[in-house]
Amino acid sequence: MVIGMADGPVDAQVDADLHDARILVVDDEPTNIVLLERILRSVGYVDVTATCEPEEAWASFVDELREGRPFDLVCTDLHMPGMSGLALIERVVAAAPPDDFLPVLVLTADLQPAAEREALARGAKDFLTKPFRREQIRLRVANLLRTRFLHQRLRDHAERLEDMVRDRTIELEAARLDALGRLAAAAEYRDHATGQHAQRVGLLSALLGARLGLGAEEIDLLRRAAPLHDVGKIGIPDHILLKPGKLTPEEFAQMQQHVGVGAKLLAQGRSKLIVMAELIAQYHHERWDGSGYPRALRGDDIPLVGQIVAVADVFDTLIHERPYKRAWPLSEAVAEIRHQRDRWFAPRLVDAFLEIVAERADLLADLEGVRDPDLFPD
Repeated sequence: MVIGMADGPVDAQVDADLHDARILVVDDEPTNIVLLERILRSVGYVDVTATCEPEEAWASFVDELREGRPFDLVCTDLHMPGMSGLALIERVVAAAPPDDFLPVLVLTADLQPAAEREALARGAKDFLTKPFRREQIRLRVANLLRTRFLHQRLRDHAERLEDMVRDRTIELEAARLDALGRLAAAAEYRDHATGQHAQRVGLLSALLGARLGLGAEEIDLLRRAAPLHDVGKIGIPDHILLKPGKLTPEEFAQMQQHVGVGAKLLAQGRSKLIVMAELIAQYHHERWDGSGYPRALRGDDIPLVGQIVAVADVFDTLIHERPYKRAWPLSEAVAEIRHQRDRWFAPRLVDAFLEIVAERADLLADLEGVRDPDLFPD
């Protein structure tokens, strides 16, 4: 099927740091290849390799990888003679280094949900159906490449610092926290309009921790670790993360993967802060009654810091607008937290939250417009 385009010329160009990205395009329709190349080159990409033969695309991918010049993005159709797009996706993802983030963008005329589900299961990062708009291609490609290069910078930075770990453990943890904090901010700016949800969650979590009687050191750790709770969302495609309506079961299953991604990013930390942040990322979607994810833990089998951040995260999400919901009035949000006592949240967490709300009429004013320089420096 020939792609076609629903909109006219677009003047917007890609950022300068993306111009040299290496892009591999494969589609068995020559007309599609011409159109895709034209779109990509017109917005500034200078290194585009295109072919109508999936076997040739695979050979090029392997050769360039062997030469140390890997492709930064693979765009592929699904239904092609010979090697299918699904087979190509599986091969390139398996061939990429295990610590690499290789984005694969599927461009297909197949509108069946099963096709998207299977492509994402094989390792594709995003899925776009034909006919697409020129602006869609520009934005999707740029988003995927930015995520890849951000991942590479974080990985390279960590590798350089690991060489100094015996003599500079404190500096290593500080640098890693800074990189992860910025990664969390990058994920949040895709998902939240203000970019301050994570910081508000950190401050409210600290208030809850203090109400529960935690020590000063643990409260400070909680304030600084809680903002990293959704760092794994950096790996969730925009069409799921920013969807204005309810997610399908398949989309929700993919959204749930952000807890595992976040835990992996924070794994093997040497400081108390990173260790706590990993616990929070992994367990802040568990529920007191056992209906949460990823492990369906029940009661106090859920780490306390995960329970605390769950309350702060849900409350802040309720009172702020999201692509899929309106902002709730404060009274309704508080009532919902109360309603979830002994269901979503531990009774003592709900009681502590209600005490804070009752005693701190200025709570929202304190949380709005916060800026935590320790975690997100200007």
